[in-house]
Amino acid sequence: MSNFLRTGFVAIALAFVFGTFAVTETSAQINDVLKRMDTHYKALKSLQADVTREIYNSQLKDTDTMAGSLSLIPGKGRDFSLRLDWTKPRNETIAVVNGKYVAFTPDLGQAYTGDSGSKKLNSKGGGNALKVLGMDKAEIKANYNVEYLGQEGVGGAVQTWHLRLTPKVKSDYKFADVWVDGNGMPLQVKITQLNNDTDSILLTKLKKNDSLNPSIFTVSLPRGTKIIKG
Repeated sequence: MSNFLRTGFVAIALAFVFGTFAVTETSAQINDVLKRMDTHYKALKSLQADVTREIYNSQLKDTDTMAGSLSLIPGKGRDFSLRLDWTKPRNETIAVVNGKYVAFTPDLGQAYTGDSGSKKLNSKGGGNALKVLGMDKAEIKANYNVEYLGQEGVGGAVQTWHLRLTPKVKSDYKFADVWVDGNGMPLQVKITQLNNDTDSILLTKLKKNDSLNPSIFTVSLPRGTKIIKG
């Protein structure tokens, strides 16, 4: 009996030691990834990329896919410039400047305008996913509990670190999964909604720090365009 107890205590002690080591190692991994993201974002002057968005309806088990291109000049908080040009399933241009947005659909001859925090913008451009792309280390740690879920390939052979960000306070979504490459660039963000629907943004063919003309973030609306506030 005493040998059994001693063996049992040794097993428990080893489990505790290795469990503690694993937690410490995971914490260090998370801090390393967040530091890379922070350093990368602070050095990023501009970004251009192809973008694919997948919106999954868990009730219908159906996925809608959108494709286009993105141009971004980073900034702190809402002080950034963004342009999305969707080409699939239809042409639509979305621009965000100084906390305001315009979403123009030529085929319909109408444009939505309003604040960049608008639910309408989120539905058209994947706002929650794009918002995560622009967060620094301090913002992420202040607003989310962070889990490290391992290394995974994204967009082909690109190896990434997979993080899960769970909001610390009540939010309109459960959590955000983020796949970050070795440079600290988030290549993919997947938002899981409260009803288990998901909204994913994938960036490919990235061009960083090229000169961008600020005028591209201003959308010229043709005469007669119907303006809808929202």
